[in-house]
Amino acid sequence: MVPLDDFKLSGNPVAPLALIATPGAEDFAKLIDERLKKLFKDTDFGPQNGKDTYIIDSIYPRFTSGDGKALLNETVRGKDLYIITDVGNRGVTYDFFGQKIPMTPDEHYANLKRIICACQNKPTRITVIMPMLYGGRQHRRNARESLDCAMMLQELQSLGIKDIITFDAHDPRVQNAVPYMGFDNYFPHYQVLKLLTKNFPDVKLEKNSLMCISPDEGAMGRNIYYASVLGVDLGMFYKRRDYTQVVNGRNPIVAHEYLGNPVLGMNVFVADDIIATGDSILKLAKEIKEKGAEKVFLTATFAIFSEGVEKFNKAYEEGIFDAVFSTNLTYTPPEVEGCKWYYKADMSKYTSIIIAASNFNESVSNLIDPSAKIEALLNRI
Repeated sequence: MVPLDDFKLSGNPVAPLALIATPGAEDFAKLIDERLKKLFKDTDFGPQNGKDTYIIDSIYPRFTSGDGKALLNETVRGKDLYIITDVGNRGVTYDFFGQKIPMTPDEHYANLKRIICACQNKPTRITVIMPMLYGGRQHRRNARESLDCAMMLQELQSLGIKDIITFDAHDPRVQNAVPYMGFDNYFPHYQVLKLLTKNFPDVKLEKNSLMCISPDEGAMGRNIYYASVLGVDLGMFYKRRDYTQVVNGRNPIVAHEYLGNPVLGMNVFVADDIIATGDSILKLAKEIKEKGAEKVFLTATFAIFSEGVEKFNKAYEEGIFDAVFSTNLTYTPPEVEGCKWYYKADMSKYTSIIIAASNFNESVSNLIDPSAKIEALLNRI
């Protein structure tokens, strides 16, 4: 048996395990690889073919015209293959007619399809690990518009993908587009709370000290979960938008309306899936502070800071918030790493356990819901 955090792997895997990292996902894949090697040390389930890694060598050359292709340098025949991709990594560039062009989500997704095609249906099973779901923010139709995420999922299903593993999907109901394909949606709840308790040990996770506030109605599910497992009060902000205008692809926010108990003297925990420009969450944090909150903690599974960190540095110096908690599930701009208000959870151990459980066809229900681990964390502190 191979021990995991909450259960043991028994029997044999579906097939020999293998990983592929598309451009931009190499660092995260290496962390997962090290975790898996440690997990399967002294067993018969280590890397195959005399290698010291589960990672299959693949390259993604570009022609001078910008066209690309994917190439496997090893066989994947008979493998239980997990392809790791980071569609949000804007730090990867390529040469295009003499210019360095940063890769967009569309191009990352194209690389994913290329490597699936290069596999030629030889693996026993292919699972895609896409922490930040491609097109996830375009998950429903409000007007004459595309449904990018649904199209992506259907395309992956047609390419023979058996399962997709993602984290904190903007709206997990998008899986309805592919009812016959596996869709596992995980959350970093436990890892984020560990960050909070480790770096702010004086903050009590109790009803008379802490409360959760949802930044909008779309994030209510995340904040309801935190409030429920911690046993604290829940509030929310309602975004009033001007639906007669579209600015940068979205309807501008006219005002934030707060609904909930008073925040005076309370520490406030705000959870969302993505921090992009940061405008709305910083405005929210300012309003919470003006209402008398003690400390304000902001968390997002994917903190991409699409307009840089200067506004966050300024807000932190002004005392508008105390910390931003995020993960290494997607690319973090280098300028963020040195910010004293930024804390990042390493999700490689969690992901490696998910992969190992899937490789052995074990149930992952206790991995999807970490409430037992959170309860144990609260008991320890």
